[in-house]
Amino acid sequence: MQLSKNIQNAIFFWMMGISLLVWVLLLMNPGNIMTIEHCKVPTLALCSGSETVSEATSLQMLLNLNPLTSQLMGWGVMIIAMMLPKLIIPIESIYLQSLKRYRFRFALLFVLGYLSSWMFAGIFMTAIILGLNLWFPLSYIPAIGVGLVAAIWHCSPIKQRFLNLGHNHWNLPAFGFPAFRAVFFYGIMHGVWCVGAGWVLMLFPMLLPEGHYLAMFAVTFMMISEHLEHPRPLRWYFDLRLRLLKIMIDLAKMKLVRTCLYDFR
Repeated sequence: MQLSKNIQNAIFFWMMGISLLVWVLLLMNPGNIMTIEHCKVPTLALCSGSETVSEATSLQMLLNLNPLTSQLMGWGVMIIAMMLPKLIIPIESIYLQSLKRYRFRFALLFVLGYLSSWMFAGIFMTAIILGLNLWFPLSYIPAIGVGLVAAIWHCSPIKQRFLNLGHNHWNLPAFGFPAFRAVFFYGIMHGVWCVGAGWVLMLFPMLLPEGHYLAMFAVTFMMISEHLEHPRPLRWYFDLRLRLLKIMIDLAKMKLVRTCLYDFR
């Protein structure tokens, strides 16, 4: 049994459309929610006038400039923009198993469960981002360090374990409270596997003094690509997992062949 092409297209349209709209919001960056503001003195302890303040005062100044609620809001917006395209296949699986009158509600519950996992992780990751920016204001050192960790994690069997778990599609009850509970928990667990696979990649763009958005595009591309890969045995892999790029190249070739055949006719 398969979903109709119209339903598949509708799911794709809504998920990609919402993601693109949120990307526009990110690029507008209202309230500087996607950047860390610093006191304009490039020293380890931030400065107030001519007096060097203590580390605790520096932290307070950084939090005043970058309220935690604002940073978490930015984190949530970033997650929606970057992650919604990854949920197209799981939502199709949910639609396939659900009664028609429950489909939208189940999909919404799944997305909410998924986002709740990333938002819970965001509390700790935002704290890490603010802490590293306190110790290394306007420096590329944290981003370089996290990039090295990301490269090692990218190839590790532990990450592959999380990626494999992300391919699990649950058998859901058809209706009633057990169905709503199961689909919400499915979203939470799918989010947990995604956090496990991509936590360090998500830190990288937020630690860059400049070039946040270019890095976010690159990370989004990589995370969607590895989500499209088939499950693999748990061992070290030294490859970039650029399946999405391969698909795009194949589609371009098909388009070129069709154009050539049409011209030949």
